[in-house]
Amino acid sequence: MEAVAAYPATNESRAKAKTLDVKAIKSDFPIFANQGAKPINFLDSAASSQRPRQVLDAMDHYYTTTHANVHRGVYALAEEATKEYEEARIKIGQFIKAPAPAREVIFTKNATESLNLVAQSLGRRLLKPGDKVVLTKMEHHANLVPWLMVAESVGIEITYIDHDENGYLILDDLDRQLSGAKVVSVTLCSNVLGTLNPVAEIAERAHAVGAIVIADGAQYVPHIDTNVTSLGVDYLAFTGHKMLGPTGIGVLWGRSKMLEELPPFLGGGDMISDVRLDGFDTSEIPYKFEAGTPPIAEAIGLGAAVDYLTNLNMGSIRAHEIDLTAYAMTNLANEFGSDITIHGPKNPEHRGGVLSFSFRDVHPHDISQVLDQFGVCVRAGHHCAKPLMRTLGVSSTARASLYLYNDESDVDALVNALHATSAFFG
Repeated sequence: MEAVAAYPATNESRAKAKTLDVKAIKSDFPIFANQGAKPINFLDSAASSQRPRQVLDAMDHYYTTTHANVHRGVYALAEEATKEYEEARIKIGQFIKAPAPAREVIFTKNATESLNLVAQSLGRRLLKPGDKVVLTKMEHHANLVPWLMVAESVGIEITYIDHDENGYLILDDLDRQLSGAKVVSVTLCSNVLGTLNPVAEIAERAHAVGAIVIADGAQYVPHIDTNVTSLGVDYLAFTGHKMLGPTGIGVLWGRSKMLEELPPFLGGGDMISDVRLDGFDTSEIPYKFEAGTPPIAEAIGLGAAVDYLTNLNMGSIRAHEIDLTAYAMTNLANEFGSDITIHGPKNPEHRGGVLSFSFRDVHPHDISQVLDQFGVCVRAGHHCAKPLMRTLGVSSTARASLYLYNDESDVDALVNALHATSAFFG
């Protein structure tokens, strides 16, 4: 079942989009400027993107001019650090169109921690034995293992929405699957199949039965203009290092009312308003979820990454990736025919720029190693999605993933390196 709502308004986005100047963009990234005689073709942004100088400079400026712990000092340096940290929170909230950015954006260390926060906090107080949680069979382990842990500790029941051979969720029986559900947690974009899922439709129908809806946006927010209100979800998790930001910083957005009712995940300093020997009172949101010293420089760096993406225009980034994905899929199919299988939707507008593929009978790790000899960087493995690998009938795949600093030359390099791989393995 293909739900049109899953796909961002492509025609409208293209009308507003400007062509990206990839050469100029690459000049902002030190890693591409320091390659020497053998340039790299970086096709692994789904695992972790590169960082532009603007992000590195923002973090360096903080450390060299402003560093102090936040929320705890009344001296000028501490107040400036707090100001920059909270400004980053608001900026990131505005990037995803959060209704109340200052209250609804929680900083974590990555999307995995964001998803664990919600799962464990719900499991600790709000879920009961037998409660039903609905996932999909294409979830990243970060949106699967936390619920398996809750199932072990609480006794919840987990059910799964399947997908068809083209990578689309099968939603013909969705209302029955959602019946009695307390929680629905689903990826916006598969990190293996690239599928853009109709989460807004799923959320609407899940809310009709009173379920809480959580979205994993790790592969979506860096690439597509995101509006949490339009998505209709209650929680959204994403991470900084996949969207030009630093490692060690993730985001959980939640509706204010939901966050106020959710119990804290970690305990310690800064998440309390009072502590006694017989108990404690939590601070207001978002601080009750940010125990201890937070990732201050990383939040500021992610704020700079958001500025960079905003200046390029997310509609332009999406249009660029659709065109480049189409170019890649067409050329790989034309060059290798039945020797290559690209998993997921065949329509580039229905997917992100993630191309997981099987190539002849060559093991993905061998493919990756040979490609590396030609400066082509791709991922090889199960991509933290072992159940999905089993449904695809493979143990692992090679994965090329595209981003704003890639162009046709990167795809051409991939094609040429795969020809060399084919020749090497006879």
